[in-house]
Amino acid sequence: MTNVADDMELPPREAMDFDVVIVGAGPSGLAAAIRLKQKAAEAGSDISVVVVEKGSEVGAHILSGAVIDPIGLNRLIPDWKERGAPVDTPVTEDVFLVLGPQGDIRLPNWPMPPLMKNHGNYIVSLGALCKWLGEQAAELGVEIYPGFAATEVLYDDKGAVVGIATGDMGVGRDGKPTENFVRGMELRAKYTLLGEGARGSLSKQLIRRFDLSKGHEPQKFGIGLKELWRVSPELHRPGYVQHTFGWPLDNSVGGGSFLYHYGDNLVAVGFVVHLNYANPYLSPYEEFQRFKTHPVIRPVFEGGKRIGYGARAITEGGWQSMPDLVFPGGALLGCAAGMVNLPRIKGSHNAMLSGIAAGEAAFDAISAGREHDRLTDYETDVRTGDIARDLKRVRNMKPYWSKFGTALGVALGGTDLWLNTLVPGIGLGYTLKHGKNDAAATGKAADFKPIDYPKPDGQLTFDRLTNVSFSGTNHEENQPVHLKLLDPSIPIEVNLPLYAEPAQRYCPAAVYEVVRDESGEARFQINAQNCVHCKTCDIKDPSENINWVCPEGGGGPNYAGM
Repeated sequence: MTNVADDMELPPREAMDFDVVIVGAGPSGLAAAIRLKQKAAEAGSDISVVVVEKGSEVGAHILSGAVIDPIGLNRLIPDWKERGAPVDTPVTEDVFLVLGPQGDIRLPNWPMPPLMKNHGNYIVSLGALCKWLGEQAAELGVEIYPGFAATEVLYDDKGAVVGIATGDMGVGRDGKPTENFVRGMELRAKYTLLGEGARGSLSKQLIRRFDLSKGHEPQKFGIGLKELWRVSPELHRPGYVQHTFGWPLDNSVGGGSFLYHYGDNLVAVGFVVHLNYANPYLSPYEEFQRFKTHPVIRPVFEGGKRIGYGARAITEGGWQSMPDLVFPGGALLGCAAGMVNLPRIKGSHNAMLSGIAAGEAAFDAISAGREHDRLTDYETDVRTGDIARDLKRVRNMKPYWSKFGTALGVALGGTDLWLNTLVPGIGLGYTLKHGKNDAAATGKAADFKPIDYPKPDGQLTFDRLTNVSFSGTNHEENQPVHLKLLDPSIPIEVNLPLYAEPAQRYCPAAVYEVVRDESGEARFQINAQNCVHCKTCDIKDPSENINWVCPEGGGGPNYAGM
């Protein structure tokens, strides 16, 4: 939520000073915090580090598949196994399927480029891993404040970032303080590191303010939807990893699925839809539900029980869409800058590597007596090190897929991956562009037909509101709506006639509705309490009219074990 209006008589905010403030207790932010403290211990000095996290606890808002490449964890905490990290299901079998309406074709593993193989990787709950990383950070002396949303960037008189402010608590829906009102805090620092994840609310402000995207392609996104199931023991295959593309998506829509077996008879099943799809009638959530009914997928869940649900935007633009990473007083980390390797469906390893690099750059700068300047060593590390090598070689996969469709695009992308394996970082010698952003890719409703999705059966497939109840989502009801319409008239006057108001379908939590009164007059309704913080509306609205801001700290999903 935004802070209470400045013209109201409010007590001044208290302020605390730190060497480094980190926004977001995800893989990148926690890696940065840990590395800062490690560097201080190595130098025999001290450094004050604080992490603010909008979720109710560390890991509450973390959602990922997840199969992780342990390169970042190995570098940050080499003895993570001995320390009891929740990383204990190595990948044992790696399967790629192309789905048709009734059948499937298994792609052989041997022609796959080496980076597409998951040997040496692990199936994890990324939320559980972040919770463990938070414990490691706390043991080193990092202060972690869960339940506090960073809602404002603080600047000095020269325009440099000098910290953040947390949101005021106890603000009523009318924007006025209630009897429970508590003023937010100012957390000031020599450097501020943002690890907010995809489409971070402060990150997007800083990208605009400092023009960090200049000279780079527009960022691209997908929406990832996930359910966690406990399946029958006889159907559980620990270490089994399966990815698919094809049905139920047609050739013009990018995306695919994952199925990961791990833990105590757990199966993580997910579906990704690239948000540059054109058909405004398409519903990523309904495509996910339909996917589970495929003859090769359905049997996995017979006798099983769904125990969790969530959704999250994924950065997909890759190397050419990554903005400048540093600005006066701070830096963007991990998915806040878009470091996901799309064909691998992995970003946590690069997030951790970026956190390590940022932590080292910030420590060296502070040790040299610097503050509030640009951490150019961090930018150099990312642009020339392991992250660059990982992202450069896959940079053309997304544009190929978008321009040529799934069948030809994947084939061309696979060829390019092989060439980049043989001649690392060069391949065919060029970098394709993405063109327009995902909002502009939305087509007019008149050019498409509505999609008739089957009704959920309540056992394998579910309606959105039922699934949202399995996300642990909760918001204080008496607070300002955190989904801001730049122009309240646009949903009904523009988006409804031109695009059949796609917010009703792209939102995976039934936040947006078009309701009609007895006279038939339409009204746009926002059910903000349902929001799972996926940020899709901030990305896909064809009029770019929705601005997602942080609600009151601690609100949103609570992804237990996701």
